[in-house]
Amino acid sequence: MLDLRFSDAELAAQRDHIVAFIEETVAAAGADGAVLGLSGGVDSTTTAYLAVEALGTANVRGLVLPASVSSDENMSDAERVATELGIDYDVVEIGSIVDELVETIPGADRDRVAVGNARARLRGVVNYYVANEENRIVLGTGNRAEAMTGYFTKYGDQAVDCNPIGNLYKQQVRQLASYLGAADDLAEKEATAELWADQTDADEMGVDYDTVDAVIALHIEGDASTTATARELGIDESDVERVRELYTVSEHKRHMPPAPAPLTL
Repeated sequence: MLDLRFSDAELAAQRDHIVAFIEETVAAAGADGAVLGLSGGVDSTTTAYLAVEALGTANVRGLVLPASVSSDENMSDAERVATELGIDYDVVEIGSIVDELVETIPGADRDRVAVGNARARLRGVVNYYVANEENRIVLGTGNRAEAMTGYFTKYGDQAVDCNPIGNLYKQQVRQLASYLGAADDLAEKEATAELWADQTDADEMGVDYDTVDAVIALHIEGDASTTATARELGIDESDVERVRELYTVSEHKRHMPPAPAPLTL
């Protein structure tokens, strides 16, 4: 598979670049710090480490937002990250809020995707409530692979003020997490958005992140053909086409909601 990892010098430069980005974004907003959701996964862990480097422990607030489908392991890991970094955090159970929402909507049949997206959006609501009360910005935890494939809930986990690791492929996030001092089990943990029970990113997308990263680099952002990409990576052309499909159908997620062009009367 394509190796997109950084050299040591590049890692240091990336860290400094993202730390400066966070500092500048908070300052430009006139904010007193940042808040972010902690899931126990590598993306939120890496973002938290970078935020602490940029702002200091006193100016970073973590939120652990479990629902009925959240695993005890991931929630424990989320709290472990906050404790290791020395940042204040709260655990806010959102399961009852999700249930109340669904029960309030006439005819709601608890469609798995609809309920899963509601969980993501309610996490965003909680993040912004705390951010508004404390004059903080909300840090997103989305990476480049997720952005390019649309693997996020619109107005949910991407209801944020900025994405500090949004320029990094997933394998680069894992590498940076280790470089920053995160535990190996967190850096290498299998990714899940925990939108429903036993869900994993790879199962839902139909391809693993190493493949997604490589196809984006060579085929979506590069100029290699489907056939050349598949040959270079040693994968089926159907995997390349799957990533292309994810990119194409999620185009709307990477833009502001459309409006008609101004009409001259």
